[in-house]
Amino acid sequence: MIARPLALLKSALPRRNPDVVDTTQRKLLRWSKCAVWILIGLVTLQSVLLVAGAWRNDRQIERNMGVAQAEVLSAGPRRSTIEFVTPDRVTYRPELGVLYPSELAEGMRIYVEYDRSDPDLVRVQHRTAALAIIPAGSIAVVAWLIGGLVLTGLVVLERRLAQVDINLDSQLLS
Repeated sequence: MIARPLALLKSALPRRNPDVVDTTQRKLLRWSKCAVWILIGLVTLQSVLLVAGAWRNDRQIERNMGVAQAEVLSAGPRRSTIEFVTPDRVTYRPELGVLYPSELAEGMRIYVEYDRSDPDLVRVQHRTAALAIIPAGSIAVVAWLIGGLVLTGLVVLERRLAQVDINLDSQLLS
């Protein structure tokens, strides 16, 4: 049961077969496989770094946390602009918006947690990096699915090319 996926994985790896003439088509297929593997790796790395960055921001906020009431000035699914006043009566509008902005609406009054040493680093109260796991993980899963389909297509193409080579060799020998 495991032998079939392992055989497919082995043929999806960009390896040169020393028994076969290295034509331009074979080189192109091999380099295409390399490009797909590199893209899958980069997207996976990006997803891991996204979660790690969110976790790092949370730890920084938790080390020197301040809490304030904020007003949502503009709201979007990925970025919301807020304004809040710290206990020392300084008004802040974080340039990059607020972390974890989902389900916010313009004009809402919310509580935020911010880093007192860097008030531009602010998140919606009680929201953490755990909210970044599902979006980042789904990006990685989609990359692996698309990459797997492309690699499967390249393997099929490579096998057809090998079959054409076998047919040509048998015709030459006849």
